Amino acid sequence: MTATLAAAALAGTQVASAARDYITVVGSSTVYPFATVVAERFGKSTQFKTPKIESTGSGGGLKLFCQGVGTQHPDVTNASRRIKSSEVDLCASNGVKDIVEVLIGYDGIVIGNAKAADTMKLTRRDLFLALAKEVPNPDGSETLVANPYKTWKEVNPALPAKKIEVLGPPPTSGTRDAFAELAMEGGCKKFGWIKDIKKQSKKAKKAGDKAKAKTLKKKYKAICHSVREDGPYIEAGENDNLIVQKLNANKNALGIFGFSFLDQNSDMIQGSIVDGKEPTFESIADGSYPVSRPLYFYVKKAHIGVVPGIKEYLAEFTSEKAFGEEGYLTEKGMIPLGDSKRTQVAADVKNLKNLSM
Repeated sequence: MTATLAAAALAGTQVASAARDYITVVGSSTVYPFATVVAERFGKSTQFKTPKIESTGSGGGLKLFCQGVGTQHPDVTNASRRIKSSEVDLCASNGVKDIVEVLIGYDGIVIGNAKAADTMKLTRRDLFLALAKEVPNPDGSETLVANPYKTWKEVNPALPAKKIEVLGPPPTSGTRDAFAELAMEGGCKKFGWIKDIKKQSKKAKKAGDKAKAKTLKKKYKAICHSVREDGPYIEAGENDNLIVQKLNANKNALGIFGFSFLDQNSDMIQGSIVDGKEPTFESIADGSYPVSRPLYFYVKKAHIGVVPGIKEYLAEFTSEKAFGEEGYLTEKGMIPLGDSKRTQVAADVKNLKNLSM
């Protein structure tokens, strides 16, 4: 009976595999333009069909990717942050156990505005105080209050008396995750008593008190990563083009998006200076711009050899002509990896090395 069921399941998989002869890719809106240009070149230069690329956000893409093995599920998902251990667990629970991780390059997260407006000079502390759900009490006590700030000047007297209006991505976006971790948490840590919560969590973990460590970690993350919901932060969806239109319509507003998008729209938008650093190709590549992040995509190993062209698509994406220092992806605004890192990534991809957390 078991053998019969296994044969039936295999037959079903083969029927499903016969139903699709092109690669499907979901995930990050930031990685989307890079994946699209690789897909187009791949479709033109090989005998394989052009892969279908969808922009669903990093979290949304990983959720779809982890639903199972079989051609009704995506082969590849793009992400503007690294996969979380909880997502690896979700994948495993649905039979997606062998995953290839591909680090393709870097991107900076820009806090930008219309070119016609004044350039903003912000710190990560300013961004945290302007956008967090709860902030340290202005009376100086080590307590939290619902965010009272309405203007940038209230956050920092050196800033203009403009209403805080920030157009940003939704919670499913890797850009939102990375902004929370790099910009908001970066500012949150400037308050010693909040930073101490993270230290206490690590101490508890070392002492073997896992429950306490988990509670403290959760508390710290809730303070540093929770975005206010009372109006100043406006969710603008996964469509970066829409953010540009809205910034040009409202000169007081700021928007959050990837550097590659700034690079492609530099005639209309400009990046704010963060902690004294301008978002440029060089400052992101050398790590001095504080709000920068790695870009990835993930491949379902079980689909290689079932869906035609996956191995070849991987080879194209990790070729020097694509993700190299002078590659066509850098022309699109992606910041390349260093030489030795690129060599390592290309070798790991060629060997289909399994993801290791």
